[in-house]
Amino acid sequence: MINMELPHNHGEGQGTPMIQIQLSRVERFQTVAEVFKQLGDTTRIRIFWLLCHCEECVVNISAMLEMSSPAVSHHLRPLRTSGLIVCRREGKEVYYRAANTPQSQLLHQMIEQVMEVACPEHSLESTVPQTAEYQTEPVEIVRAIHDQLLENLEQKTTIDELSKQYHINPTTLKMTFKSVYGTSLAAHMKEHRMEQAAKLLRETDMSIAEIAQAVGYDSQSRFAAAFKAVFQVLPREYRKNL
Repeated sequence: MINMELPHNHGEGQGTPMIQIQLSRVERFQTVAEVFKQLGDTTRIRIFWLLCHCEECVVNISAMLEMSSPAVSHHLRPLRTSGLIVCRREGKEVYYRAANTPQSQLLHQMIEQVMEVACPEHSLESTVPQTAEYQTEPVEIVRAIHDQLLENLEQKTTIDELSKQYHINPTTLKMTFKSVYGTSLAAHMKEHRMEQAAKLLRETDMSIAEIAQAVGYDSQSRFAAAFKAVFQVLPREYRKNL
């Protein structure tokens, strides 16, 4: 097939040897066809897209897609066989996520571009040209997370919990938060908690233990240590000095 003469000669560059070589490698095109075959089902695409954004077990995937666990497992098997998703076992539970491979990432981007959906997974440092929509959505999500945390200072919420709640990759969440607020999420929230604690010490008669719980600390001693690290005095001394 290589260097064959074509029936029609339409000018320079037609039927070059390089193109002929690639066309002769049928097995490569077969591999591509097998990968795309896995996404020939709407439910399978939904599951793959979901796992591009978070790691989940079969039970949670079933709940999010309103499907039975056996039906979800039926779609997970071919996705895993094709290498588009991977899994890990933790005790009796198995967790699934999209594979960190160029093929998986390319399909993820392609799905979202076709759907015209902004991608939370898209890294701020990606070399792929980004539209304003891709750049803005993670920022909007982070601002919503920030507002939620400020309204619930008494609650301790982890990065993983927030990433699952808002469907944003943990790394993207941390990077975007630091880009917007200039510091890590943990450090930023600690600062707000200590400011709120100081306000409660000044303006209320709440006990130290009550204030500790109000700003998310189950341990009064840990709260006192954190407060002293910021204000150089213990909470009781701070109130007394007022």
